[in-house]
Amino acid sequence: MNTAQVHPSVPKLSTAKAASQVQAWRVTLVGPRLIEDKALLRQFGAEYRVRVFSRLREAAASLDDEHDRADVVVAEQSLVDGAGVDLLRDLRTRAPETIRVLLLDNAEAEVVQQAVNDAAVYQVVITPWQSESLRLLLRRALESRELARIHRYLSRELKFADAVVTRQSEGMRAVLQEVYSFDRMVFVSHAMAEVCNLARKAAPTDLPVLIEGETGTGKELMARAIHLFSQRHALLFMAVNCAAINDDLLQSELFGHRRGAFTGATTDRLGLLQAAEGGTVFLDEISEISPSMQVSLLRFLQEGEVRPIGSDQTRRCDVRIVAACNRPLRQLVDEGKFRQDLYYRLRGFELRIPPLRERPDDIPPLVAHMIEKYGRLTSRRVAGLTPDAMARLCAFPFPGNVRELETEIRRLVALASDGEIITERHLPPEIAKIVPLPVARLSNVNLLLPGRTLKEKVEALEERLVRDTLDRSKWNHTRAAQELGLSRVGLANKIKRYGIRRAGDE
Repeated sequence: MNTAQVHPSVPKLSTAKAASQVQAWRVTLVGPRLIEDKALLRQFGAEYRVRVFSRLREAAASLDDEHDRADVVVAEQSLVDGAGVDLLRDLRTRAPETIRVLLLDNAEAEVVQQAVNDAAVYQVVITPWQSESLRLLLRRALESRELARIHRYLSRELKFADAVVTRQSEGMRAVLQEVYSFDRMVFVSHAMAEVCNLARKAAPTDLPVLIEGETGTGKELMARAIHLFSQRHALLFMAVNCAAINDDLLQSELFGHRRGAFTGATTDRLGLLQAAEGGTVFLDEISEISPSMQVSLLRFLQEGEVRPIGSDQTRRCDVRIVAACNRPLRQLVDEGKFRQDLYYRLRGFELRIPPLRERPDDIPPLVAHMIEKYGRLTSRRVAGLTPDAMARLCAFPFPGNVRELETEIRRLVALASDGEIITERHLPPEIAKIVPLPVARLSNVNLLLPGRTLKEKVEALEERLVRDTLDRSKWNHTRAAQELGLSRVGLANKIKRYGIRRAGDE
């Protein structure tokens, strides 16, 4: 019998129906009595792609083809060259997703026990069978498998997906874009403008991105922004801290595992790389992974394939990798602690986020943003900071970078009364004793801005920054836009919004 052809008893479909049949479920029937049941073959042939075999060996050879593997296998126990339960037991290991049904002449306790425990069959059917009953059984089994697959996917999505990518309404996405937009990231320094300009260019590509920076500089925020403005923004963004779990668990977390692959693996697990199909996976602290894990990750980046632990099959995955580390990977490569080939694979784009101490000009707008954020969360209006308090914050090195600054501002908002201005007395001793920077360092940030509300003061600050940048660049719009991290259209809109005119043209 030609295993590549459907049985001749299966009716031929019309051209239109045959075209849709390519996507239909595939059913394999094994056993002489199944072949002789013409009514069953007609019913199955109208709904499924059916292949029939009388011998175990022929069926096993056909089921080896992983690209055309059956969705359901129905096998008689009594076959010419073996037992149906043996075929289904072997199929459980090679194709665990395939639904297995065993037909028995009588309810032999030993065979039923083997079928349930060893072959993990979906159903044991005692002959004689009814064609309609078998048809309904297969339909129910396929629907149950599809529901289980959807349940696994949704469970993984709910567990790992951040609100940034799980909210699908356009209104919520517009709010998220406003928060995470490169043009609206809270910075005024030229150093951050250069980083964001490069990130903006990296976002629409599918190249891996390597983000380096000290702890607390905002590497994950940058990774999320890259994902949000990529072609993959509608799909999942999943993050994993490589330093937080051991090597074996990290292998399982990324690549998944099969049931029984190791102690405690009681069920199949879908790895992040498969769960995030079409989306982005963020690997934080990539420098901490072991040499064996580096090899596995390198293979995925080269081939785009994953193989779950305990499986002998590989599957292709379309996932973008964004990695981050708090130590220079180039230095680790030179020291022999990180694979050079993996380093070159990861750095499709390489971004270095400077620490906060190297860009003190970013502190005033960050403070304004954080005061507004936590004031809104606590229903408390803080009038702002005195120039002396701001100068001391700008002079403090903040070893924890933006994360430490955010924690400090959150504490200051909690300490201040409604409508109060934060002064030096609110600051912790280690910041209060700092000698402020010379006024020249803060010349571009005048804290006595016009406006009554925080929003009006922030707008006044933005207008002044745009005006000063234009003057400094002699009104070269291209250069000014690059320094501010804006597009030329975005710069033109701000000039129009604030009515900024060149000196002498007013």
